[in-house]
Amino acid sequence: MLTNECPMPVTFRESLGITVFIAWLFYLNFIGRAIFGPMMPLIENDLGISHSRAGAFFLTIAAGQFIGQVFSGLLSSRVNHRGTLLTSVALLGLSLVPFAFLESIVKVQILLFLIGLAGGLHMPSAIATITGEVRPLDWGKALGVHQTSPPLSFTTAPLITAVFVMWFSWRNILASVGCVALLTAVVYARSGRGGRFPGRLPNPVNVKIVLSKPSFWIMVALFAMAMGATAGLFSMLPLFLVHEQGMELGRANTLIGLSQLSGLFMAFFGGMIADRFGQKPTIGALLFLAGVCTLLIGYLKGPWLIVVIFLQPALTSAFFPAAFAAASRIAPPNLRSVTNSLAPSTAFLIGGGLIPALIGYTGEIKTFALGISLLGYFIIGGPLLTVFLNLGQYDKEEGC
Repeated sequence: MLTNECPMPVTFRESLGITVFIAWLFYLNFIGRAIFGPMMPLIENDLGISHSRAGAFFLTIAAGQFIGQVFSGLLSSRVNHRGTLLTSVALLGLSLVPFAFLESIVKVQILLFLIGLAGGLHMPSAIATITGEVRPLDWGKALGVHQTSPPLSFTTAPLITAVFVMWFSWRNILASVGCVALLTAVVYARSGRGGRFPGRLPNPVNVKIVLSKPSFWIMVALFAMAMGATAGLFSMLPLFLVHEQGMELGRANTLIGLSQLSGLFMAFFGGMIADRFGQKPTIGALLFLAGVCTLLIGYLKGPWLIVVIFLQPALTSAFFPAAFAAASRIAPPNLRSVTNSLAPSTAFLIGGGLIPALIGYTGEIKTFALGISLLGYFIIGGPLLTVFLNLGQYDKEEGC
């Protein structure tokens, strides 16, 4: 039922059930995209594509996510945030199942676009639901729970690939994830709670208000850096380890999966740090350290490379709760869904699309290490932008 009534924000403990289920929806959407990275060496061989084409696949996903996030407000304004979250996970399942039998590159790219579209629909409604249902004092912790989904996806995607590819093709693994998403959609349709209020229609006036804020564009740049350090790097890391470090695919995916385990608690820990010390200092410090680690991945070899591969995800995972809390403070409560649709979508187009495409291109003309090093230099500049970030105007306003 569509309602304009805003929920009464409650404590983190009281909203834990809703928060955890939304995090599960996010996990499914994220692993539906993340699993292509660990499988990419297999996909390259099966489809006969180049490193550049492989990197461009992630740009296709990012383009779909951009469209989904930009137009998510159009959907949530009509079917509430709950309806949008339901549409997102159902579309994901319907897009993954056909991989079991499709061969055409064009059809594969269409499905990749739809997978990105599903992910794009999720984020604005998820953030708007959490910040609408939870009191601002607990945003960092609640968003920390939600942001455990990307590192959990980054952990399980390569491990699932390493284990199940011994018995199943990459196509069947993708179809299986799609079936789980469809089952979740059925459960959510019958008993899902939270988000029973509409998003703000992204009309030109609302968009202009958000786009006119310099802090919005700063957040886009900061998100792009962090997304490049997570999704962008993760997408191409298996190819880098297999083709330039000489690792066997199973060992590379196991290493990548285990390295992401720290993100499961660092995302929540990052939210607690942000609640205690503030979002700006947390964002600046974590980006600088993550940039240094990303840079070193492109330069180091042997045991030291493995050490940095384990350290980098812990820092990047801790970034996002502070960043999403900050993004929710640069516009009035009634425009948070607009902010959270435009900023991450634009940033992911860069960090999750253009950056892996660039790394794939450098891997084809020279080395993957060159593209990874350039990414590290890009991220290191992030702390300078936080100086100009203005978060003070809406930090005490509750509601949706």
